[in-house]
Amino acid sequence: MVTMAGSPSTPAHRIPEYADRVLAATERIPAGRVMTYGDIAAQLGEGGPRQVGRVMALWGGAVPWWRVIRADGRLLPGHEHRALAHYRAEGTPLRDAAAQGDPPRVDLRRARWEGPVTD
Repeated sequence: MVTMAGSPSTPAHRIPEYADRVLAATERIPAGRVMTYGDIAAQLGEGGPRQVGRVMALWGGAVPWWRVIRADGRLLPGHEHRALAHYRAEGTPLRDAAAQGDPPRVDLRRARWEGPVTD
């Protein structure tokens, strides 16, 4: 189980078991590939896209968060530039922007990882 470091005066806090499973699944997604929030939930057999998204929002900073995306392939609002840098570095397939000024989207048809992320 992953623990979050506490301050010097408080002990470390354990994250919920479900969150630990989501984060472990995220770490198993290969570079250049992605899964949707719903894909992760389906593979875990528990929760749904919103629960996975909540875990990622609270504890996902230490794992490759950019590999877990929305079902429409849009980049995470507020983190588009950081995510795009990771996608380009990893060679993640992207689609061209639909209109001038729109950010690119992940090409789910080519980038989606369907391999197991659980034991």
